[in-house]
Parts: sequence; C-alpha cells; structure tokens
Amino acid sequence: MTVGNRILKAARKASPEMIEAFRVLPVANVSDCMARVFAAGPTLRPMHTKGVLAGPAITVRSRPGDNLMLHKAIDMAEPGDVVVVDAGGDLSNALMGELMLAHAVNRGVAGFVLNGAIRDLDAFREVNLPTFAAGVTHRGPYKHGPGEINVTIALDGMTIQPGDLILGDSDGVLAVAVEDLETVLAEAHKKQAAEEKQMRAIRERTNDRSWVDRALEESGCAIAG
Repeated sequence: MTVGNRILKAARKASPEMIEAFRVLPVANVSDCMARVFAAGPTLRPMHTKGVLAGPAITVRSRPGDNLMLHKAIDMAEPGDVVVVDAGGDLSNALMGELMLAHAVNRGVAGFVLNGAIRDLDAFREVNLPTFAAGVTHRGPYKHGPGEINVTIALDGMTIQPGDLILGDSDGVLAVAVEDLETVLAEAHKKQAAEEKQMRAIRERTNDRSWVDRALEESGCAIAG
C-alpha cells in the first residue's frame, strides 16, 4: 500500500452516547478542560449560519486544491460522521461547493472541517450543515489525488485520528481523542457546573472579585492611591 495514496479503515470511533453528551457543552469549556493547548486553528471559521458540530472524524489528507479523496470520503462516510480534511491550508482552489454539499447531506454527513477553502458560500449558509473552513474562493478544485483517508492528520498542530470526536461551535473546532473522552467529559461537567454557579453569583451581585487585587499585588503592580 503506497504511503501518501491509500484508503484505510478506522479502528475505533467515538460512541453515539459520547457524541450526544459533548454536543451540549461549549467548545470553550471543553478546551479549558484540555489545558487550553488543543485547537484546530483560529483560521478555521464557521461557514454555516449557526449550530453545533459533533461527530466522529473520518480523516482526509489531500494535496492542496485537490478533492478526489474528499469525494471518496463522503462516499465512505456513515451517517453522523464528520469529514476532516488537511489540505495544507491552501486557499487557491476550493475543496468543495454546493453540489458536494448536497451529496453529503444525502449521505447523512454531520459536517465538515476543511483546512482549505470552499465555494458557493451562500449555499453553505442556506443549507446550514455545520462546516468550518479556512476561506472562500470561486476557483474550483482538481480531482487527481494523491491523498489518504483514515490516517492521522494534524490541523495547526492538533493531532486528529480517525474516530476522534470533533466538536465545533461559533468559537471554533476541537478534537477529543477517543481514549480521553470519559476523562474530558467528567471535567467538562465540573467546569459547566462551576460556571453556572458563577453566573448566578454575577446576576445576584454576590460574586467575589477579591482575586483581582490579589493577583495584581502578587504581580508587583503599583496602584496609585
């Protein structure tokens, strides 16, 4: 099997129960529970109107501006899968547009994360399938390959393996490794509960702000009297 031009099978996959449990959690809170060092890149922004992206990854490594392997990944995807494409972040040619989007919807694809560009932006907004991409261009793609499906890829330094949970909202995109799901979920629930408690205190004007002055004092900040 040729490295760089191969299609593999995913060995494991985030469960539907885990996907639904994470779907209701803000990406920012999950990120905080992963030491704030994991992110699929600040350039990957929502191309849809609104909504949450949550599902197991089917990964694609593609030559920049070429979508042959992306076409195949959509054909392979099971309902609920998220197609995640590392195309080098190149914005010269769109990886997909309205026709591929319609095919993906018919296949039950849950959404896309594209380290590359799209076109037919109005269609993405109208259809509102959760899609994150690095940009938009009217120039179409090539369809020659090579590429890989269901291999480990990296977006802006964040490693994504086939089957990992992909979570996205208006703040951006995050991947949680299958083996870390239970641990991160438990911590995210604690984080969510703590924030809800803090929000109640803010509304009731009982929140403790003394930590601000303590932090300033510990930093050696001079405050004029």
